[in-house]
Amino acid sequence: MTGYAVVTPVRNEGENLRRLAQSLAEQRQRPLTWMIVDTGSDDDTPDVVAGLASEHDWIRSCESRAGEAPTRARAIVHGFNVGAAALGGLPDVVVKLDADISMEADYFERLVGAFEESPELGIASGTCYERLDGEWQQRHVTGDHVWGATRAYRRRCLEQVSPLEERLGWDGIDEIKAALRGWRTRTLLDLPFYHHRREGEREVRAWRMVGDACHYLGYRVDYLLLRSLNNARRDPAALAMIGGYAGAALRRAKRCPDDDVRSFVRSQQSLRQLPRRAREALGRRKAA
Repeated sequence: MTGYAVVTPVRNEGENLRRLAQSLAEQRQRPLTWMIVDTGSDDDTPDVVAGLASEHDWIRSCESRAGEAPTRARAIVHGFNVGAAALGGLPDVVVKLDADISMEADYFERLVGAFEESPELGIASGTCYERLDGEWQQRHVTGDHVWGATRAYRRRCLEQVSPLEERLGWDGIDEIKAALRGWRTRTLLDLPFYHHRREGEREVRAWRMVGDACHYLGYRVDYLLLRSLNNARRDPAALAMIGGYAGAALRRAKRCPDDDVRSFVRSQQSLRQLPRRAREALGRRKAA
């Protein structure tokens, strides 16, 4: 059976860690190691981590500092990079897992099983559910995008796409690098995980940063507009993506230096691809 390790970057996540620890302890296939990486907590998180590590010998911890005033994305990715390195020898599958997640007891057994069944699978996740109007509702992705909140890498794929870029948009760049190297990426639509999003996480500033990341990746303007409008159906603040993209363009912000990555992004956003992308965004994928 394929072994896996989990890396969870955290900052002030004591309450969420307790729930996640229960989910991991209940897994039918538990991780070989759960590495919790503190990226600068100033609450009771270190105490919670120490308590969990004393209860379970498969839980370990380390610390990470991404430098002065890092962005949230940079702190998270830097924390994952540090945590993966602290594992020592990597197992067959390495999972970047956010703290505000829970899942059923068979989640990782099925996720790891997908790697066993498909040798070409490089990056995968389950499908995200968030609580809206009191009910868990499925969220949808387009193309072969994989959720960043619970993102599993085959070891050889991770080695080829590393180091992960420590900026917003990292979870698109690694997928593109994987595809260019012949790997498949996949969201398992019949494998749910539950995202306990904290109040206030979605805000205008966050969406503006997403727009900035889209500029970095070389998004087509028409695709950026459609993506912003589609997200605005759920969250009107998503319109700030347009401002973030425009602001980055006006100040001639740096673009991704990898020409192959930018070309791949634009090829996936051509006009002929838009009807398919729109169906996927609405959860209307054609049967495989």
